Amino acid sequence: MGLFKNYVNQTRKPEGFLGKLMVDGMNGGHAKLADWGMSHLEGIEPASVVELGCGGGRNAAELLKRYPDAHLTALDYSETSVQKAKATNKKAIAAGRCAVLRENVASLPFDGGSFDLATAFETVYFWPGLETCFAEVCRILKPGGTFLICNESDGTDATGLKFEKIIEGMKCYTAEELTAALKAAGFAQIRIDRHPNKPWLTAVAGK
Repeated sequence: MGLFKNYVNQTRKPEGFLGKLMVDGMNGGHAKLADWGMSHLEGIEPASVVELGCGGGRNAAELLKRYPDAHLTALDYSETSVQKAKATNKKAIAAGRCAVLRENVASLPFDGGSFDLATAFETVYFWPGLETCFAEVCRILKPGGTFLICNESDGTDATGLKFEKIIEGMKCYTAEELTAALKAAGFAQIRIDRHPNKPWLTAVAGK
């Protein structure tokens, strides 16, 4: 595997030196996309938030700023990501507002109805079995809870499809595919929004 291919494959599960470089890059490189995604969280004041596939923890930090009275649990299945997210949110962890865990979204270690809001930024491309994972998210949300998905690719753009061929296990989903999987998982209210100038996509699903 060439260096470039090896590097971009770190997006799935960052490990080692290249993984640390990738996680550092994610925190800055995805900031505008993530902030655009968060702008779709209107009219909610969650007390409990779970950030799924938290990467380097930048988005967790922004959610904590957005919801100053909330407790946030961030998780990732990459130990490299977990350690970076802990460092990024060191003060919030010390204050008891944040926890960072190494876990897999396919089998979440939480009781049903534990969270008001779940977020997933640039991560569902790699989830094993979309309907199964979405069902887990639905299970841990409280009735009336919200699930936000934010993707840089809408499943049809040339760049996203190019990386889909390069990165092992990556799948760029269309709005229709996301909607179908969310409905099958038990979400009833689903809104899809697209960026006016870029192939960015958000899905906001209500339980």
